[in-house]
Amino acid sequence: MSGRLLERHALLTGAGGGIGLAVARAYLAEGARCTVVDLGNEPSDAVRTALAEHPGRLHYLAADIAQIAQIETVIAAADRKFGTVEILFNNAAVFDLAPLLDSGEAMYDRLFAVNVKGMFFVMQKVLARMVASERLRGRGAVINLASQAGRRGEALVAHYCATKAAVISYTQSAALAMAPHGIRVNAIAPGVVDTPMWSQVDALFARYEGLQPGEKKRAVGKAVPLGRMGRPDDIAGAAVFLASDDAAYITAQTLNVDGGNVMS
Repeated sequence: MSGRLLERHALLTGAGGGIGLAVARAYLAEGARCTVVDLGNEPSDAVRTALAEHPGRLHYLAADIAQIAQIETVIAAADRKFGTVEILFNNAAVFDLAPLLDSGEAMYDRLFAVNVKGMFFVMQKVLARMVASERLRGRGAVINLASQAGRRGEALVAHYCATKAAVISYTQSAALAMAPHGIRVNAIAPGVVDTPMWSQVDALFARYEGLQPGEKKRAVGKAVPLGRMGRPDDIAGAAVFLASDDAAYITAQTLNVDGGNVMS
């Protein structure tokens, strides 16, 4: 590693495992100090291991980003620990699916509360502190996690697709609003990534498409042009790049990291 994020403070939501924790580990390897946020009052086993490996450089906070008051609290606590957040990896999200005609209000509310409202207000409140800090001019960076699902509709996944399309749109608007302050806002759109969440996704597809357990996961992996599902570490490299000065002239973009599933 080259120390591209040396002594910079990164806040990562949804970082109890999977993509969020993989990105935190990559940021730490590049010299950053990281505050990781997840739902559990106690950190996951994977986060505990990382905390032991990086004493004094990694901090865990519990929060539900669907609750705006908790967002305020967690950002203030992160600032007290490591100073103003310079990098935001805005990753927390939930997934669900159902046939369009069967999809109820509760599913809609839950997905939009976390994936859109929570994402937006985490970004907004971090950006407000970045703007207030003259020290950060030209160095603040936000990376929102979108999805290939935000690039197209899917019959069973209407709400999730819509939430991730909203992430892409908010990324573009925020980037334009923050450009005069020298703060960059970009997004990453992963394809199918092999994380623990895929057990839930696979089970839901099995239920509604009449598949055997594991069948959907195998099929989507084979359909990727590069021949496999992504891994969390595949996302981490792009997240380091977009957070670093190597991407100093890149803003308002959504980078596809999907093995070739979406071409743009």
